[in-house]
Formats: sequence, structure tokens, C-alpha cells
Amino acid sequence: MLGVAGFAALGTGVKILVTHRERLPDVRRAVEAELAAVDAACSRFRDDSELARANRAAGKTVTVGPLLAAVLEESLRVARMTDGVVDPTVGRALRLIGYDVDFATVLSRRAPVRLRAERAPGWQVIELDVRRGRLRVPPGVELDLGSTAKAFAADRCARAGLEAAGEGGVLVSLGGDVAMAGTCPPGGWRVLVADRHSAPLDGPGQVVSLTGGALATSSTTVRRWPGGGGWLHHIVDPATGLPAEEHWRTVSVGAGRCVDANAAATAAIVLGPRAPGWLEVRGLPARLVRADGGVVTVAGWPREGSRG
Repeated sequence: MLGVAGFAALGTGVKILVTHRERLPDVRRAVEAELAAVDAACSRFRDDSELARANRAAGKTVTVGPLLAAVLEESLRVARMTDGVVDPTVGRALRLIGYDVDFATVLSRRAPVRLRAERAPGWQVIELDVRRGRLRVPPGVELDLGSTAKAFAADRCARAGLEAAGEGGVLVSLGGDVAMAGTCPPGGWRVLVADRHSAPLDGPGQVVSLTGGALATSSTTVRRWPGGGGWLHHIVDPATGLPAEEHWRTVSVGAGRCVDANAAATAAIVLGPRAPGWLEVRGLPARLVRADGGVVTVAGWPREGSRG
């Protein structure tokens, strides 16, 4: 029987599955330590985080720890890989549309949000020296590492969990970001692909069996709040600084690492109708759900077994 634990961290739900149930307490401690470290380094909502201090530096070069430097390096790689469609310089844009505090607080607000198109500065303006741990963010530029940091954490947590377990297999899910390490159970890890990561396994969606690598889901359906005369969501198009048009409500992508799967899923939401071709060319299996509920699959994503 699998060992299972669930709790909240990084503003989302966390689930841990292990093939050796007796090792679950050790795995959970390892995962919790990784998440605490990522939160202290990368949170946009903690005044004492390294990222918050860098955003307040107003153009001065600051020293950053190896964890934040590694996440920043991944964020810049993701920006290059997606031609800037997923870009860490959208922090100011997120603040202007009202997502400047944890999501529970965003939902509790009643202040009006006025929308104004403003292109993000672009990842090229960030000066990062990973070896020396030096970072410079130009004045007026605010970084957001949200989705990349969460996916990065999922990859790290799976590896740390396997090291703590010593044998067998570990799956870690951070919201819609799923990473695996070690040996999967017979038949693979059964995962529901749906709009909401908290949906039960028998809920609407498609159940897939995973044997390795990672799976990430990006959606406009969960983190939504009223503003600008309608509803806003947290996936920003860097070209406009506004929430991406909702051609797809949910995109799930499989890849070797959760960071890459998450980057592709987020990019697909922003790319809209161009997303299937973009994913197909890159050989990334994906399931895309239109705003009206219609499903498109590409690059070998399994068609059978879908339950809506």
C-alpha cells in the first residue's frame, strides 16, 4: 500500500506519495525542508525573502544565495526557451492587476482594479552572475518566479524525498506540478488531469499512468478574481502585462523535468491557438482544454480513458 501525505505550502496543496509506506515520515520532513527553503528564497509575498529584497534594491547589485540563483537561472532559461512568452519580469504586471499578496487575501479584497496594457521589461534586462551569486534588477523592474519556482521545487522535492526514502519511489505534487523519482508502483502512478489539482481521482478529467519524468498543469480556472469589469487570472502575457486571453482554460504537459513541463504548459495558455503546433514541434505530449470544455491532444498524449 502506498504512503500518502497532504498539506499546504507555497500557497497551494501539496501531496506526497511513496511506495514504501514506512518511509513516509522521513520523506515528508525532507519535502517540507525543501519547500521552506524555496519559500524563503523565492516568495513574492514575504518581505523577508531574498526575492523581495532584490526587488526592493532599486537597481543596486545584491548578493543572492545559491538556491535563488539556481531558480533565477532556470527562469532565464525558460524565458529563452519560450522566446519570452514565459518571463520573470512580470512582477509589476501581476501587482497592477491585484495579485500582489497571497491569493486568499486577493479574493477577500473589494478594491477596484483598473487594467492598463504595459509590456513587461523582458528577461534580457536581468543581470545574473550565478557563480558569484550576484543579481541586479533595473529600477522599476519587479521579478516574479511563481510558476518556475514551484516547478523547480517539485523537481527538488522528488529527489530529496527519494534520498530520504533510500529506496522505492516518490511522487510529489505541488498544485498542478507533479515530479517523480525512483521506481514507480506497478502500473505507474495514477494521476487525474483536471482543471483543479484538488479534484478527487474519480472527478471529471482524465486519469493517466505516469512511470517517470514530470507532468505540469496550468489553468486559468483556479486563481481567478473579479476586476477590470470581468474576471482576472494569474497567467500574464508579457507582451501586454494583462491576463492572457482564455483560448485554453487548462493545459497539461509531460516532460522530463517539471520545470520544462510547467514552462510549456504556461506558454501554451499565453500562445492560445498557436499552442498545439508549438507543442507538437517540440515533441511535448499535451492535453489542452478549451474555454468551452473541448479537448485537444498533441504529440502522443493518450486519447483513451478521458472522462470529460
